[in-house]
Amino acid sequence: MNSLDRSLPGPRTVIVTVPIPLVRARATGGNYDAIVLYMKRRYALRIRRWRRAMSGCAWQSRYQDGSTTNWIEAPVPRTPISLAIFLHEVGHHAVGFGRYRMRCEEEYHVWLWALQRMRELGVTPDARVARRFNLSMRYAVAKAVRRGVKQLPATLIPFVQQG
Repeated sequence: MNSLDRSLPGPRTVIVTVPIPLVRARATGGNYDAIVLYMKRRYALRIRRWRRAMSGCAWQSRYQDGSTTNWIEAPVPRTPISLAIFLHEVGHHAVGFGRYRMRCEEEYHVWLWALQRMRELGVTPDARVARRFNLSMRYAVAKAVRRGVKQLPATLIPFVQQG
């Protein structure tokens, strides 16, 4: 290799996104593989592992060279509820960590993002998804109240537990 070869730019990574209507067409019959692939490419995600439980986690690794890696753990999307949980974890990267002052407010906006993506992708959020959203938000708000939050945004008041 001579000195001229070193001056040439290295290979570039090109992220190709598939239009939502095409993803929607492929996500019929409960096969959500196209949605997973689309979300992984769109948000540069890495799946650390697929969980058996209906829970998830999202985080970002930052390295000394300034690069970052977006990670999630979630159940394999096979049903509307597992798809909602998967999209919720993707939503943490889409909405952005720390964008909202309170964690419970971030959870609320990430759930709204996930439900909206489900509708755009042609998957109707069912009663189980609505129940999961409600329980998740009640838990997040109760946690904030236990930790001494002084004032909740108006959007979170419906999730305050009485008693």
